[in-house]
Amino acid sequence: MKFTFFKSKNKLPKKHKKVKVGLALGGGASRGIAHIGAIKAFEENNIEFDFIAGTSVGSIIGCMYAAGKTSDEMLKIAKSLEVKDIRKSKFFMPSKTDGIQKLVRENLGDIDVSSLPNFCAVTVDLISAQEVVITKGPLPKAIAASCAIPGVFTPVEFNEMHLVDGGLQNNIPSDIPRYFGCDYVIAIDVNATRGGGTTSLKIIDVLKATIGIMSKSNCIKGYSDADLVIKPSMKKYKSTKLDEVDEMFAEGYAAAIDSIPTILSIISKKPRRAYKKKYKDIDNKKPLII
Repeated sequence: MKFTFFKSKNKLPKKHKKVKVGLALGGGASRGIAHIGAIKAFEENNIEFDFIAGTSVGSIIGCMYAAGKTSDEMLKIAKSLEVKDIRKSKFFMPSKTDGIQKLVRENLGDIDVSSLPNFCAVTVDLISAQEVVITKGPLPKAIAASCAIPGVFTPVEFNEMHLVDGGLQNNIPSDIPRYFGCDYVIAIDVNATRGGGTTSLKIIDVLKATIGIMSKSNCIKGYSDADLVIKPSMKKYKSTKLDEVDEMFAEGYAAAIDSIPTILSIISKKPRRAYKKKYKDIDNKKPLII
């Protein structure tokens, strides 16, 4: 499949010295490949972010982006993957997260999250039921924790916590970059069609629909906390398949290209000090940042 990429004719607006712009990458399993296409559009238009927060597959793409991997390099990695490289388990049995940890380790090394000071991974602790934002500790383990969907993967033991997929509480982590000083946040939702119902009364279909509805409610906060949400058209792609990588990449690229004028406008704005302060003052809603 061939892509036609478009160089922006717009000059990058002068960014106010103190303005910080964050990027929030949401979950969506295989559909997360659309994140890579969006990054391609950012690269072509010289758009950079001061902080990146990722949930689930968004944490995989986010850590690679923060580490300096280009969209072309990430696309090559995605094309080399098979589902069995990520998840190895028997029928209806959760898989260990070894495959996810291996993916990160082979491409970035066995580094600490703190070596990527502009990145964090979002998870949830099953013991305390609290949202946990990881900024230090073994990166492969942190990413595995953010991706550990209950029932699909086993929880990850991390600092005496049992961590699972951050999507349980914050599937589109638009609020997180604000805790790290960002004035504006661009979010990418690669699963915008979540929440569909079902006419079936079969237990599997009912559970699937229930999870989708709950996930949709979870994402309302992500939309309200973002200054812009990029929504690639991903409905026709299965989140459990890796056989349409080029197509998913292209959807992410197209959606981001359409949003470039708005992003450039946001970058040119002045700092939103009062807005940033609002997030610092809501202590009862602040996640555990470690």
